[in-house]
Amino acid sequence: MLLLISTIIYGGGEIQMKSRNIVLAIIFSIITFGLYHLYWLIVITDESNRLANKEWQTNGLKALIFSIITFGLYAIYWSYKLGENYDYIKYDEKVNGGLLFLVLSLFGLGIVNMVLLQSAINNEIEGSY
Repeated sequence: MLLLISTIIYGGGEIQMKSRNIVLAIIFSIITFGLYHLYWLIVITDESNRLANKEWQTNGLKALIFSIITFGLYAIYWSYKLGENYDYIKYDEKVNGGLLFLVLSLFGLGIVNMVLLQSAINNEIEGSY
C-alpha cells in the first residue's frame, strides 16, 4: 500500500497529510464493518478543514459524536459542510459541492462524498491541481 506523506504550507504553517488509496479505504471499510469508515470520516474532516482554512469548524470526532446523538441528522448537515470544503480545495466554481454532497447523502451515497473529497485531498497533496 502506497502512502504519500506530504508537508503542505498553508497560511504560514505546515500541515502533514497522507495521500490515501481510495480503493483500499473502501475495502477496509467493508472488512471492518464500517469501523474504518468512521475513522476515515474523522481524518478526512480534519484534513479538509485544514486545507480549507476552516480549523475553527467542528472537527471530525465532534461531527461523529453529534451524528450519533442526533441519529444521523447532523451527518446530513455535515455532508453539506464537507461539500463546501470540497469546493474550496478543488477550486471549482461550476459545481456546488455542498448541494452535491447533500443530495448524495440523502440518497444514501455518503461513500461517494468520501471518495470525491479524498480524491481532492490526494490531488492537493500531490500537486495535481
